[in-house]
Amino acid sequence: MATTATAAAPRTLSPAPATRLSGLPGRFGPNWYAAVMGTAIVANGAHALPAAVQSRALADAAAAVWLLSLLMLTALAALRLSARRLPNRIRALDDPATAVFLGCPPMAMLAVGAGALGAGAPLVGHGSDAVALDAALWIGGTVYAVGAAAGIMYLLLNRYRVERAEAAPTLLLPVVAPMVSAALGPALIPHLPAGGQARDTMLALCVGLFGVSLLATLVLLPGIWSRLIHEGPLPPALVPTLFLVLGPLGQSVTAATQFTTAAPALRGFALLYGATVIGFALLWLGVAVATTVRTLRSGMPFAMTWWAFTFPVGTCVTGTAGLWHLTGLDLFAVLSVSLYALLLTAWTVVGVRTVRGLATGVLLPAV
Repeated sequence: MATTATAAAPRTLSPAPATRLSGLPGRFGPNWYAAVMGTAIVANGAHALPAAVQSRALADAAAAVWLLSLLMLTALAALRLSARRLPNRIRALDDPATAVFLGCPPMAMLAVGAGALGAGAPLVGHGSDAVALDAALWIGGTVYAVGAAAGIMYLLLNRYRVERAEAAPTLLLPVVAPMVSAALGPALIPHLPAGGQARDTMLALCVGLFGVSLLATLVLLPGIWSRLIHEGPLPPALVPTLFLVLGPLGQSVTAATQFTTAAPALRGFALLYGATVIGFALLWLGVAVATTVRTLRSGMPFAMTWWAFTFPVGTCVTGTAGLWHLTGLDLFAVLSVSLYALLLTAWTVVGVRTVRGLATGVLLPAV
């Protein structure tokens, strides 16, 4: 996902190979982690689907996609670290349109880590190696997520001057990251010592992260909504970011349902909150899809913003699947499978377009 400032404009000619490859690491900004997030959620969503649709073939395919997301995360992190342009990265914080994408790396880490205990189990097993990988990525991703959320909100209050016409759903990216931690942390609770306070502390931490993200989202959403209804349609390249609103909705429902695995007393809250929020998420999904179709007909260029079609929808898959696990209602089973079909379609289209953009150099602007 990228704003107009980070999305590459279409070119009539591909650059020469030497030009395309020079300074390659510096051409991959934090927005590229959205591709890792979108790929990991395809694997995690498949693993979360109701039992009626589970099969060996689906499990193997999910494991393969999870492995792909792990390789993507490793390669992208290596490229980013090799760039060694710390001053440039610090200066990038001066631009809120770029800085908000610092929420993507921790979400990518968290999503890939969760797959180690779920979709990736056929490859890494259920033993200590899987737990260690998930724990390492969860801890690192959570620290990163909280730091990014606090840092960007501080800058919004003290440095940035974002006009109403400039507000976009991308502002949600940093504050959604702690919610991803809240949703994926409960999977580690059974692997903590049964005695003492470790498990209760982990649950309390996840609930706290849930509150951090939910309240921060509620602070930012009115400004985004005000921009949408008072300033006219978003620029075509930013229209896919409408799907980002689904992120905190679906992920918070996922978190609420996951809390019940460690605290069954929260089942009533999870059902009431989950059903309510998923209802609004489906309403927003309809609006976002209709707006996207309208913009596609009038000409919407491909950009990294198209990855917004994947991870946010995936959180609704895991959210509705979590509600199915709590209730057994066919309604939530049908919703989760239907949303997964939408996710898989979007991931395939966006993935192919991204590979094509990389091969031609269109998505690799000069630095």
